[in-house]
Amino acid sequence: MNDTNQHIQSAATWLYEEYHLFYEEFLKILDLAKLAFEKRDFASSIRVSSRRLSLYSISIAEVGNRLKLSYPQIHSDIDQWWEVEYYYQGLIRGEYDEDIARAYLHSLRRKIYQGEWRPTDYSFTEIISGPGELSAQIVKSITLDGSLTKPVVLEILKIPEFIRSYADIHNDTERVANRVAENLSRPPRNAQRLICVEMINTGFYRNRGAYLVGRLVFEDGRLAPLIIALLNDESGIYVDAVLTSETYAHNIFSSTLANFHVTSSYYHEVSAVLKSIMPRRPLGLHYSTIGYNHLGKVAVMRELESELVGTGMVLETAVGSQGTVAMGFASQNSAYNLKVIRDKPTRHYKWGEFEGLESVIRKYTRVHEINRTGSMLDSIIYYNVRLDRRWFSTALLEQLLSNASLSVSLNGDDVIFKYLIVQIKLTPLPVYLENASEKQAETVIVNLGYCIKNNAAANIFNKDLDARNYGVSSFSMVYLFDYDALEELKEVKIRTNLDREDGEEDIPDWYFEDGVIFLPEELVSGLCIPQRSLCDLFAKRHANLLTTDYWNKIQQDLLAGTVPRVSVYPDSERVRD
Repeated sequence: MNDTNQHIQSAATWLYEEYHLFYEEFLKILDLAKLAFEKRDFASSIRVSSRRLSLYSISIAEVGNRLKLSYPQIHSDIDQWWEVEYYYQGLIRGEYDEDIARAYLHSLRRKIYQGEWRPTDYSFTEIISGPGELSAQIVKSITLDGSLTKPVVLEILKIPEFIRSYADIHNDTERVANRVAENLSRPPRNAQRLICVEMINTGFYRNRGAYLVGRLVFEDGRLAPLIIALLNDESGIYVDAVLTSETYAHNIFSSTLANFHVTSSYYHEVSAVLKSIMPRRPLGLHYSTIGYNHLGKVAVMRELESELVGTGMVLETAVGSQGTVAMGFASQNSAYNLKVIRDKPTRHYKWGEFEGLESVIRKYTRVHEINRTGSMLDSIIYYNVRLDRRWFSTALLEQLLSNASLSVSLNGDDVIFKYLIVQIKLTPLPVYLENASEKQAETVIVNLGYCIKNNAAANIFNKDLDARNYGVSSFSMVYLFDYDALEELKEVKIRTNLDREDGEEDIPDWYFEDGVIFLPEELVSGLCIPQRSLCDLFAKRHANLLTTDYWNKIQQDLLAGTVPRVSVYPDSERVRD
């Protein structure tokens, strides 16, 4: 072996070892999340979530810098790098986490050589996910004779092997069994015979809570979710809720919440089980929900490609009002909405001097990195990505090249994006209200208030309260999806004009203050909702949002470092009085 080959193999082996150091720490964080739940250390739960989100990018940056010092020839010569990749591929071949190891190397290459992002060929479609097909390491499968009995529930509750005891596990088993029986007694489930329960053989952890997740299997082959929500108080761990509907499963696993920590390394199979109980949710989002964001990015792009190639449709301007800062586009039947930031805002921009697209991207990145409290869409951000020109309508492509030329360019038959934001598709709130029944409209207006409250709990204040910045999901949930006007709530100055005397014409003192000023009594008018009855309903159901006391209390809690309580399932699904 000559010196060059030895040098290349040495570099490949070193990178392989560095990858495994990263992945070992990644898996340790999952155990730390479980420990934080057991010890009721909710602040640590938030910290480990933040650490997990940043771990990948920190590792890539550090390894890239050390490669430059230790292997300067490889760092400056991409031809040698390709040889390193060849040897590295041989080292990872056949390992379960081969796809993550490959993604790690590709991220490192893009970091060093500023290359383009391309989806790597991972065999997502080969995952075994049908009932009875998963090994006991991954799923605990228990045969049933028509019902979920208390002894079976007891087995399920013992899956995580907590170091802390349940407060009253026998009462919990009875509550779970009774609630499942009650839920399955309603049509159409009452006509189906329950033959099996399959539970993922580990716990799911996020913020204050833990979840046991699986599926109920019926004789006709149909599946239903079984999600048991656990909390931990001074008396011990207890069952708080039991969820058996796809709607509530979607809410729990929404990308508007922080990622779950799942203490299992079988991420493909876990994602497949989640897909089986939430089939309408794209596979890429299931990977992202359990913290495998880089695999999620690949799956999302492959799903997008499949949608466009399979249907022959093209990307066009998104439904709804065009944003003053972001340009949205999508294909008609796609599950996703894509965005870029304009070179400069439209004339309707109302926030003074535009700080530039990098400032906006930082806001989208920040939302990805925080606990989104069930109120803000997560965003997948691709950098230096190349897409097929045929995917775009002529009109859309002209708009992108004209209004976002700093970020979008053409290279032959490809469209090159300096960055591309991808979100799950929602119906813009004003568009939804135009076509909604009275009951549907009232439901989403009430949910809009909860969305704003959850934003506040995450230290997020959207100074552009216009309803066009909010969207409605297929399950009538309301989420914030435009982030160019976000501010930290702790930094916002809460003021009011309600203390002024009638007829007083002097300019209020707050007018001369720097920074972002918010007058809660003007919140409803800021929503720009034309239907007066809906505005009145909002003001009635969320009267506290219109007071300075509410906002001042939230700010005090945030400054004190209090971990917010966020409800992700309705009170009706709780099993305790």
